Amino acid sequence: MLLTHATLATMSPASGTEGYGLIPDAAVVLEGERIAWAGPMADLPAGYRARPAQDCGHRLVTPGLIDCHTHAVFAGHRAVEFELRLKGASYEEVARAGGGILSTVTATRAASEDALLALALPRVDQLIASGATTIEVKSGYGLTVADELKMLRVARRIGQSRPVTVKTTHLAAHAIPPEFKGRSTAYIDEVALPSLRAAHAEGLVDAVDAFCETIAFTLEDLAPLFAEARALGLPVKLHAEQLTDQGGAAFAARHGALSADHLEYLSPEGIAAMAAAGTVAVILPGAFYTLRESQLPPIAALRAGGVPMAVATDFNPGSSPLASLTLAMNMACTLFRLTPEEALLGTTSHATRALGLTDRGRIAPGLRADLAIWDADHPAELSYRLGATPLHTRIFGGRLDA
Repeated sequence: MLLTHATLATMSPASGTEGYGLIPDAAVVLEGERIAWAGPMADLPAGYRARPAQDCGHRLVTPGLIDCHTHAVFAGHRAVEFELRLKGASYEEVARAGGGILSTVTATRAASEDALLALALPRVDQLIASGATTIEVKSGYGLTVADELKMLRVARRIGQSRPVTVKTTHLAAHAIPPEFKGRSTAYIDEVALPSLRAAHAEGLVDAVDAFCETIAFTLEDLAPLFAEARALGLPVKLHAEQLTDQGGAAFAARHGALSADHLEYLSPEGIAAMAAAGTVAVILPGAFYTLRESQLPPIAALRAGGVPMAVATDFNPGSSPLASLTLAMNMACTLFRLTPEEALLGTTSHATRALGLTDRGRIAPGLRADLAIWDADHPAELSYRLGATPLHTRIFGGRLDA
């Protein structure tokens, strides 16, 4: 395929004069699932000029967007808890009363694999409609060995059912179920570790995550889980510093984590540790907005420390029922003061790092041909528009969406 007359945002600054790597009136040559060439139309090599062309009409073309943090497989909803929080209950109060994550656990345990897949696919369709070509999907609403494996199987099936790459993350250390109340160490030993080993043996897991918080797991609880992940050759991530500072980001960085996510209460020591380890900060404005939080993540300090910032939806039924990456970008800008350039980097090249990927997130020869074509003429429009997704079409693995 040959794309012509595109306004190209390569996200490779060396390709242009701005951080977006903008190239006006550009062409992109696709061969199979890869990009063969990208650059100004005037420089298109003669050998490519005779190919059938898809005229982009000077529309904006970016890398396909990447949602590096979702919980898209679940059953039930938590609209009633949303109402309770509006009446004054805190997220922590709802969780301690048996709501929150555990209410979703009850519904998810009761659902079959086929039922969970049927529920997940429309959510993924919404993410695809907002320009996503790669998404991460976590487990964490089963909290038994069998139910965690069930969730991960469904996540794998999503990638077989839709034109999207799905990276799976084991998140059994998400909450402590009622049957293990007050026995977090036993839960890690009897559920988290066995489910991780079984998921790895079945080829269901690409990374390992956990929730480090006063209502979840301590660093001491999580040390054996991260050690097991390392033994299995799996990268780690961590929900860290969302509600309090537990030192989770520094702990994650010491374990070479791909990312630490949320980070509203991140300390200077955590920032320094992340910068030294190359750990990505995943910014999740949907949860901040839904929970009506007031503690902002330290964006300026992350920026000054050179920590790459990814942006994701955190799509989940309780704290972030958000299924649009472009809206997440807008919220990252309006709530957290990221620039539109940072927001697009956060859903392209920085998001790839948060997933340990190297073959996408930019438009350059040799990379995967996952592209988004937008009804827009400047990349800032993707963060500027509120509640509208100006996606014209996607290219996934070198193929245009039907």
